[in-house]
Amino acid sequence: MIKPDAVQRGLIGEIVSRLEKKGLKIVAMKMLNVSRELAEKHYAEHREKPFFESLVSYITSAPVVAMVVEGKNAVKVVRTLVGATNPQEALPGTIRGDFGMDIGRNVIHASDSLESAEREISLFFKPEEIVEYNRIDEDWLYE
Repeated sequence: MIKPDAVQRGLIGEIVSRLEKKGLKIVAMKMLNVSRELAEKHYAEHREKPFFESLVSYITSAPVVAMVVEGKNAVKVVRTLVGATNPQEALPGTIRGDFGMDIGRNVIHASDSLESAEREISLFFKPEEIVEYNRIDEDWLYE
């Protein structure tokens, strides 16, 4: 998910481009305003943490771009491209390392496991909104 700070800063195209250039396939994407109810479901595992309210407030503050991305080991690959949660610790060349300055404005969310991805995808997309297709370059991406 491209977070409100990245949307406001005009980074949608740059972020999508990095994912696609790596060889990942975007099979669903939409811009939306996240409701408080959806935000609370998305961040449910953080409900008892002191930063929960600030997470909910931030993610509902402006539009986001939700995506479903596929590819070999997609969760691991996306998390590597995204970089460390704290942008000040993220390596240059990663999305957060190049575009983030503060942990509370870290540009992008990436699921941390296949199970999390499945849960989060179901929050933002109906099954029929996820498109199946083959990229023309897949033979050149994978052995």
